[in-house]
Amino acid sequence: MLRDCFSQWRTLTLWNYCWNYWRGLVVGLISESNISVSGPAAGLSGIVLSAITQIGSFDLFLLAVLLAGALQLLAGFLKAGAFANYIPSSIIKGLLTAIGLILIINQIPYAAGYEKENAKNLIQLKEEGASIIEEIIHVFEFLSWGPIIISFVSLVTLFFWHKTPFKKFSFLPASLIVVLMAVFINKAFQIYLPEFSVSKGNLVNIPIFKDLTKMVTIPNFTQIGNFVVWKVAFTIAIVASVETLLNLEAVENIDPQKRKASPNKELMAQGIGNMLSGLVGGIPITSVIVRSSVNINAGAQTKLSTILHGLLLLISVVFLSTILNLIPLATLASILLVTGFKLARISIFKELYKNGLNQFIPFIITIIAILFTDLLIGIIAGSLSHQLYLLKHKYL
Repeated sequence: MLRDCFSQWRTLTLWNYCWNYWRGLVVGLISESNISVSGPAAGLSGIVLSAITQIGSFDLFLLAVLLAGALQLLAGFLKAGAFANYIPSSIIKGLLTAIGLILIINQIPYAAGYEKENAKNLIQLKEEGASIIEEIIHVFEFLSWGPIIISFVSLVTLFFWHKTPFKKFSFLPASLIVVLMAVFINKAFQIYLPEFSVSKGNLVNIPIFKDLTKMVTIPNFTQIGNFVVWKVAFTIAIVASVETLLNLEAVENIDPQKRKASPNKELMAQGIGNMLSGLVGGIPITSVIVRSSVNINAGAQTKLSTILHGLLLLISVVFLSTILNLIPLATLASILLVTGFKLARISIFKELYKNGLNQFIPFIITIIAILFTDLLIGIIAGSLSHQLYLLKHKYL
């Protein structure tokens, strides 16, 4: 049964692509945030896998997602969004910095053209007790010059775009330009330097859209009294809500205009989004700091960017998948690398250090804990260290 469940989940991958982008329209319209972008979050991936394992049925998992959305909606009505007001700014900055470092670490292999298939060999080397030097040599053996050149050109363009005359044309964002450049560079490689051309494993790979009706799965409402379903629903609701509130707070910190949005309204928006997701066969979502950061760096001013983001991506996935599959992953990695550098810039470390150890230590603990565990544990560890400093200041 469990194997059938995972098989069904994999066949719905394309529908999740489409629904996640369409859902951006729904949440974007309801949310008060001008720049926050929603979507599937890495922090939920392990919970999703564990939830399907516990429940053993994809349609029951969808029921849990729907109920989780209802719980989030209820939390919004009960004003539970005030939780975000109690998170210290140093912890939020630690969250942002950690996300930036994770982006840099995770995107370097894509920027260098290191394919996932070769990563299996690296894991095997580690299991055999290979030294770090041997692992590094292995990685360099499988680097591709094509993606490296594309990454270099993309990074140079992104970093120096604001110094060129083209910066006057706001309708031509640098990220779009580097993507187009990467496609043309790879086409030139294929024609004139085939040995430099980007392999299929290093290109975007979106499935071809076919029959929509075969991709929709309805929740199994007959099991609404199932204890395990409610247990999973509460887990998804708590984690998704906490991540949403933390990300909303973090996004407001990097918003150039420092605009505030109602956390309760955001919980309601995410709740409605997750209810609709579970109803038609999608996975749970939260507000996502990476997408939101890219949104800000692209110059977004209002939530119209979030709505159009959902609409354009839906159209692209449904009708332009063949064209999207021409994009080298190296150039997308370069865009995320630049976002990571901006989130984890050295000036943030200097600023927190000057503010005193009572801010710097929780900031560092948050970063380390997130890097080695996950977002929630990192936030809890940073918050506990912050409280310890408060107690020390008060009683010692």
